[in-house]
Amino acid sequence: QMCIRDRYMGENGIVGMGPYPKKGQEDADLINAGKETITEAIGHSHNRSSDAFGMMRGKHLHMTMLGSLQVSETGDIANWIIPGQKVKGMGGAMDLVTCGSRVVVVMEHVGPGGTAKFLPKCTIPLTGKGCISTLITDMVILRLRTRVCSNTRTRKASCCRR
Repeated sequence: QMCIRDRYMGENGIVGMGPYPKKGQEDADLINAGKETITEAIGHSHNRSSDAFGMMRGKHLHMTMLGSLQVSETGDIANWIIPGQKVKGMGGAMDLVTCGSRVVVVMEHVGPGGTAKFLPKCTIPLTGKGCISTLITDMVILRLRTRVCSNTRTRKASCCRR
């Protein structure tokens, strides 16, 4: 019998994140990259942020899961800036989507005010181009497939399950 154990890594330097803490048991010093409080799984480890980025850039991750503001039907992701809003930096999203791992985006299908988030083409600045392999929303799961046609690679979404 084979036992497979997943380890969840936060780009801010924790390997082995546990579930969200129960109300009243939050530790403000234990946060993920989205500034949400987390817990530590058994066997966890802490490392420098630079080591976490080394794991990403060194292609040591098998899968990357992240949220997004917009996703295009060709697998582009836009998740680091909303035009007109101040940001302190783009964080590690660009490293995550280009590290060679399978990229899975989990997001709501429709944004505030009913705006579409899954689009033919992203309308805000891109984080990565053609890098998403799977999109999971509250309405659909899409697998993006790469097609090679006469020396040209194209990506299109196909519905897996609703």
